[in-house]
Amino acid sequence: MTSPAETAPSSVTSDGTRQHALAALRELVGREDADFHDGQYEAIEALVDGRRRALVVQRTGWGKSAVYFVATLLLRRQGAGPTVLVSPLLALMRDQIAAAERAGVRAVAINSTNAHEWSDVLAQLDRDEVDVLLVSPERLNNPAFREQQLPALVQRIGMLVVDEAHCISDWGHDFRPDYRRLRDLIAQMPTEVPVLATTATANSRVVADVAEQLGSLTQAPLSSSSPSSPSSSLPSESVLTIRGPLARTSLRLGVLRLRDSASRLAWLLSHLDDLPGSGIIYALTVAAAVDTARLLREHGHDVRAYTGQTDAEEREESEGMLKRNEVKALVATSALGMGFDKPDLGFVVHLGAPSSPVAYYQQVGRAGRASDSADVLLLPGVEDRDIWHYFATASMPDRERAERVIGALGDTPISTPALEAMVDIRRTPLELLLKVLDVDGAVRKVQGGWIATGEPWTYDAARYERIAAERVAEQQHMLDYEQTGECRMEFLQRALDDDTAAPCGRCDNCAGVWFPQEIASQAGAQAAESLDRVGVPIEPRRAWPTGADRLDVPVRGRIPADEQAHEGRVLARLTDLGWGGTLRQVFAAGAPDAAITPQLLDACIRVLARWEWAERPVAVVAMPSRARPLLADSLARGLAEVGRLPYLGALALVDGGPTGQAGGNSVFRLAGLWDRLSADHLDVPSGPVFLVDDFVDSRWTVTVAARVLRQSGATGVLPFALALRG
Repeated sequence: MTSPAETAPSSVTSDGTRQHALAALRELVGREDADFHDGQYEAIEALVDGRRRALVVQRTGWGKSAVYFVATLLLRRQGAGPTVLVSPLLALMRDQIAAAERAGVRAVAINSTNAHEWSDVLAQLDRDEVDVLLVSPERLNNPAFREQQLPALVQRIGMLVVDEAHCISDWGHDFRPDYRRLRDLIAQMPTEVPVLATTATANSRVVADVAEQLGSLTQAPLSSSSPSSPSSSLPSESVLTIRGPLARTSLRLGVLRLRDSASRLAWLLSHLDDLPGSGIIYALTVAAAVDTARLLREHGHDVRAYTGQTDAEEREESEGMLKRNEVKALVATSALGMGFDKPDLGFVVHLGAPSSPVAYYQQVGRAGRASDSADVLLLPGVEDRDIWHYFATASMPDRERAERVIGALGDTPISTPALEAMVDIRRTPLELLLKVLDVDGAVRKVQGGWIATGEPWTYDAARYERIAAERVAEQQHMLDYEQTGECRMEFLQRALDDDTAAPCGRCDNCAGVWFPQEIASQAGAQAAESLDRVGVPIEPRRAWPTGADRLDVPVRGRIPADEQAHEGRVLARLTDLGWGGTLRQVFAAGAPDAAITPQLLDACIRVLARWEWAERPVAVVAMPSRARPLLADSLARGLAEVGRLPYLGALALVDGGPTGQAGGNSVFRLAGLWDRLSADHLDVPSGPVFLVDDFVDSRWTVTVAARVLRQSGATGVLPFALALRG
């Protein structure tokens, strides 16, 4: 651990630089008495006078943005070109532009939401009217930007700033693989251009990996000089690391272990209004965030859900409402994290733990940035480890898939939808894999799609094994945090390799339990009722996937209305807080096939009772299930008996039945189903028919089955299943 401001200035400190920097800082923060925190000026001086490359690891609220805005102003006054600021989130860009304006810095952004402004921004750049250009890491690989604007910009660039630089690390490789592309950008820049990387969330491993991924940033050993006595022993070409203590004295940390999801929700219902000010309630999944927000709203709490699936306009609106204290809380996934700036955020509550102390510190760091006190409470769940495992494995590159993608590409550009139809990988993981392969140099994005570069590529198994092992270790550290009897802030600091860690005197272990633990009986009943809620709509497929004809499936465009399924229902999603837990056990790998339980059947009947279909079904048909035939058949028979409907039996499998594997993309799933289901042996009546399945994933199975039943005489098909993925 370095001291708060270990520095290596090129020469004696310039009084003129400090004077101008201090004036700019005071203009930025709007206070005539403002002064630099330990390390701020040292970083500015290294960038402006030394044209150095620096890595700043400092706690949230320390003032990292002040470093790059003040340095930008001073560099521009010396005739330097604009600063390019690589920023990961739109929310962060909005706050950074607002902060820049306060300092008199002319900042503009190029991102996915303002394409209509790009020509104006480029014109401003040509007229040298831009001090800071904010770009997303993905923009660096946009063919038009990379080939038309970036070369000229690289020759004029005054400084490169990489914000939230931990995203460069393999710790965050699956969040933003494009961050790793910065190595190539730095290699193109003139060597005298200063580079600043900043983050608040990094342990020693992440710091070292950031330096490695930046390529030309070579970590040098640092002396133990104090802030008032900077080291002068570092070579000029090394990276300057300024790393300060990470203790957050305003945060009051605590952990409350409760029995189950219902108890955690009941605690929130009982005590949300007792928490100070307004804040953030973090959930691990989209379904949990949406369901929790709905429950709290239904019982009088002013909250909104905020996830990666929330519309951009709604997210921006919700951010503004929280900043203005117009809502008590946003119930959010990790989509609300880096860059959200509300200095007086009063609390952060976690329903379920993030997978590492690094991620937890980053999220709780939203609170108490400009206040004396903020409450931080973790309510861990028994399902946390399963969720961690799912996300950790879902994003890891796979050798066989990577080789399949490289083999499918050549010199002629292929669009992502067309490639999807060739390699049997779903769109989202395919796009992530393409980015990883692009960063590795095996493929390249060009106008019109993707091509293979022809460069040799080898799957780096050792690297991914190392990442997986480190993630497991960090998950264990999070479990240790939950169970420790020592100071919680000290634990987090040590997990981030901060050797200044000391007891905080405020957390539940240092000062005693500060949060109420009782749950109101009414709240318990309300939470249980919410978790017992059943019924999730299944939206019908309306169009055939692009590229189906490449696999000899003779369809394209919209699915004819008389071949479509109607809107269906499932009992619950596998990720739901309530019935999701029961269903995860039913569909767990290795779980035995068994007849549906009375408990599950009763819940399914409640779904049907609330289903407002236009015309009552006249019969029940089952999907043939090879994995759980007993479960699927007993569910179909049970619903037919309760509804007093004839059970026609199951659709027949043709030539062995569907060949597509779960998890494949739409084109391959459809091709594996086409002409593999038959209703020829069934006496399908004229009227709506229930189509009963055990599990719905891609919706292509029920889509093809509905088409078969409609062509056999059914006037409508109402799909129903126990579970829906995600």
